[in-house]
Order: sequence, then C-alpha cells, then structure tokens
Amino acid sequence: MSFAVMAPLMFAGLVLFLLLGYPVAFALAANGLLFAIIGIQLGFFDFYLLQALPERVYGIVTNQALLAIPFFTFMGLVLERSGMAEELLDTVGQLFGRVRGGLAFAVVLVGALLAATTGVMAATVIAMGLISLPIMLRYGYDKRLASGVIAASGTLAQIVPPSIVLIVLADQLGASVGDMYAGALAPGLALAGLYLCYVFGVTLFKPDAAPALPASARTLRGAALARRAMVSLIPPLVLIFLVLGTIFLGIATPTEGGALGASGALVLAALRRRLTLDVARQAMDSTARLTSFVIFILIGSTVFSLVFRGMDGDLWVESLLTGLPGGAIGFLIVVNLLVFALAFFLDFFEIAFIVVPLLAPVAAALGIDPIWFGVLLGINMQTSFLHPPFGFALFYLRSVAPKSVRTADIYWGAVPFVLLQLLMVAIVIIFPEIVGHAPIAAESGIVDVPVESDPGASYLLPPEWR
Repeated sequence: MSFAVMAPLMFAGLVLFLLLGYPVAFALAANGLLFAIIGIQLGFFDFYLLQALPERVYGIVTNQALLAIPFFTFMGLVLERSGMAEELLDTVGQLFGRVRGGLAFAVVLVGALLAATTGVMAATVIAMGLISLPIMLRYGYDKRLASGVIAASGTLAQIVPPSIVLIVLADQLGASVGDMYAGALAPGLALAGLYLCYVFGVTLFKPDAAPALPASARTLRGAALARRAMVSLIPPLVLIFLVLGTIFLGIATPTEGGALGASGALVLAALRRRLTLDVARQAMDSTARLTSFVIFILIGSTVFSLVFRGMDGDLWVESLLTGLPGGAIGFLIVVNLLVFALAFFLDFFEIAFIVVPLLAPVAAALGIDPIWFGVLLGINMQTSFLHPPFGFALFYLRSVAPKSVRTADIYWGAVPFVLLQLLMVAIVIIFPEIVGHAPIAAESGIVDVPVESDPGASYLLPPEWR
C-alpha cells in the first residue's frame, strides 16, 4: 500500500464511522488509533508520536479559553429559568403591539438581546417557543412565519457574543476570543437587521400573515408601559455590560467575563426569587453535560489530528485546497459551499472539530486573517441549526410547538432565514470591513496562526517558536 493513499483512506474511514452512527468523540479517537496501528505495521507512522498524546490532553484541560464555555452555559441556563425571557417578550410585544408584525419584530429584538446575555441557543428557542408561538398563532400569524422567526431568532445566540460557537472557533483557529467577539458583533447585529427587514417585507406584501395586536390585547399603555419597559430592559443591559462591556474595554478576559455573567445571572435569579436548589442543580447538570461533551470531542479530535498529520494529511488537504483556481477567493467559495453542505448532516461541534482544523493551516498559507475567517465560518455554520431536517433549533421548537403546527410548517418557515444567513455570508465576503479585519493579512501575506490549532500542540514546534 502506498503512503500517499493513507490520508485519504483515513478521512474516508472517519466519514464511514460517522455514517454508521458512532458518537463523534469516539469515532474520531477510534479512527485515529486504528490508522496509527495500521501505519505502524506498514512503516508509515512512527510510534513515538503517540507519546505526545498526554501533553495534548493536558493542553486541552488547562486551556483557559475553554473555561468560558461552562460559565456562559451556566449563565444562560440560570437566566432561562429566572423569567427574564418571559418578561422581555411580554414587554417588547406590548411596545410593538400596535404595529403590523409587531410580535415578530419583538421576537427578533428579544432574540438578539437574549443572545447577548445567554449565548445558549436551546434556552432561547424553547423560551420563545413556549411564550410567543401560542400568542402569535392566537392572533392570526402565519404558522410558517411564526415558527421560522422564532427558530431563526434563537440561533442569533450562535453568532452574537458571548457565543460558545465563537469560543470554539477562536480556539481552533488559534485566535483571541476577545477579538473574535469584537469581529462578530456587527455581523451578528446586521443579521438580526436582515430578519427585521424580512418581517417588514412580509407585512407589506402579505399583511394577513402578520397582523397587529387588537386593542384588547394591548393591556399596557403610556406611563405604565414605560415603567414596565425600564424594569424589564435594565437588568439584561446591565448583564450585557458585565459580560461584553468588560471584555471589549479590556477590563476582563472572556473567561473572567463569563464568570461575571454567571454571577450576575445568579443575582438576577435571586432578585426574582427564582434561585432554588432545583434550578441550580438543573443548570449545573446541563452545564456539566455540555462541557464534558466538548472536552471529549476535543480529545477525540486531537487523537485524529495527530495521526492524520503524521500521515501527511495536512499536506494532502493543503494541496487540494491551495490548488483551486482563483487563489484565496476560490478557496473561500469552495470552503463555504462545503461547510454549507456538511451542515445538512453534521452539527456545529462536528464541523468545528473535524473540518476547521484542516482548513486553518490552508487559510494561514493563503494569508487569510483568522478573525475574519472565523466570523465568516461562524455565520455559515449557524445555518446548521436551521437546516431541515437536522437543525437543532427546529427540533427544539418542534418539542414545544402546539400540535396545530406541523413539522413541515417549521421546516418551510426556516428556509427564508437560511437564505438570509447565506446572504450575510456574501455580505461579509463583499464588505469585509464589517468585521473590522482585512480578509488578507498585511503586506507579508502571512497570518500569525499556529501551525497546530490543537491546544497543547506546541511540542511540534521548535523551542524558539513555542
């Protein structure tokens, strides 16, 4: 067997493991170890490289950037149970109630606000599905528009800081989490603006699909509405400053900002008298599950990437992608088409831990800025949460939607918002200044991205580069 075919066979083996339904973390590790054994027997792989695995695992568990994940997850789960989402939706719905499509506008705005405070998509979609969807249906909203706007607004938590998606992308691309947050803020808010424009267009061309609330449903007016708005909006705005403001001002690191956010969420829940032992236990249990899930996938991916690079897999991928016509532009087009296609079958974590580490060295070789590239991939991968039939946002909404809303209504309702996300990808490519980073780095054409994107992989570099 030729050494040149080992890397393609290894990648094909991983695809086979995934298609057979094995958990991603174990499929990655098992595939890596299997081909390590095959490579050692055939003389294509050096056994001593496996001695680096303990250092890689240690690098993962001591990675400070990843510590932000449990903090932001815990913060989102506590806030979801504190009643903040319910109060926001009710108040903003009253503010926009007299406007045609007002409830849909309220869902998008509250989705963006919750995204900036929770960073957890599941909590946002479920909360808005339970609270807003029955009300929208009661007052005559089109089922597809109502379900689509709720699912799409919930996924804003994946691109608007403090997103867990951006933490993982920054880690995989060897970039700063704070810089990734700053770069994603404007595109995330612009995407929310596109959602609002779409709803406005629906109210113009199909007004019956998004009627205004009748006067009997607008129970708050004048000073009472203003006071209710202040009471509902001030706590999340304070929390946004605690988390994002301290990060952007350089007062706190993303991990420290996450700790502040988690503490603030506990205080808010206590003030609302929602902080019970059962709520704390549920939040900690879900946080531990998600964090363990991420760490196990990282460990599996580091086993796979170590063996894959030992088989010169990185050179194989680089030769495939750098040889595309059009240089960096051709690479970006192919990569975005590939990520969009994979999002039909894989979720974000699978794409981030399998595909992105293979793309990072190629992007660096082409001189593509890692922050700009990460934001672009984040917007594209956001579609994986809305893609029929496997989008998680669609599953979460289906679990809480009334029986009168069919699964087909939810799927078709998500399609226009998937197209809007693709439009946002095109906008970031055409107008890169929206991210605040040039797509191609500096005069040298070289980006300061580590050769290895895995945590703890510095042992592969010469001492003077570590």
